[in-house]
Amino acid sequence: MSNRAESTLAERKRQLVADELTEAALQLLAVKGFDAVTVDEIVASAGVSKRTFFRYFQSKEDVVVQFLAGMGDDMRAELAARPAGEPPSEALRHTVRVPVTTCAADGERALRVVRLILRTPALLARFLERQDGWRDDLAAELARRTGRDAATDLYPALAAGNALTAFHVVLEHWSAGDAAQDPVALLDEAFAVVAPALDPASPTTFGTPIADRGPQA
Repeated sequence: MSNRAESTLAERKRQLVADELTEAALQLLAVKGFDAVTVDEIVASAGVSKRTFFRYFQSKEDVVVQFLAGMGDDMRAELAARPAGEPPSEALRHTVRVPVTTCAADGERALRVVRLILRTPALLARFLERQDGWRDDLAAELARRTGRDAATDLYPALAAGNALTAFHVVLEHWSAGDAAQDPVALLDEAFAVVAPALDPASPTTFGTPIADRGPQA
């Protein structure tokens, strides 16, 4: 067996163990609640040692929030790949569709994770922290696409922030319902509301300080 094949097999084994730990944790957390479940219970349910658990995760929180791993990179990659002339609202809608589509494809399992995150203060804090990083990354990419300076122009951060707020609100509504709801449809509905704020009337208007624009109607 080649070194590459051995490496691939080892990676698959690691991923399998991580998935088993995650699934065991999610099942326990869904029944007992986040605070009531211990690491000992998780490893017992997964049939692994505590040492193995800490080889993959630093804490209980990491078992859940690892579900979010890669979402930020995926969104930035999607935004960078959108057609150059596409309106920002459309580009950002497709960008945020990436994690929402992932949630929809994972069905009830994703819904359990979203509910845990939104209803557990420690997890929600971690989620919001990640969203701050996503906003900065999307703002930088949006600035590049529109020829703006993210350090001095308000538009990129505001547009990225509004898009992620729509994402968060969609998750809240989805988590309050059931798996029969389509989060992608909810996202399209949300973007129909926020789209006007995401598309500047002209690049010069949004790049000019209010005091320099002359009398306002």
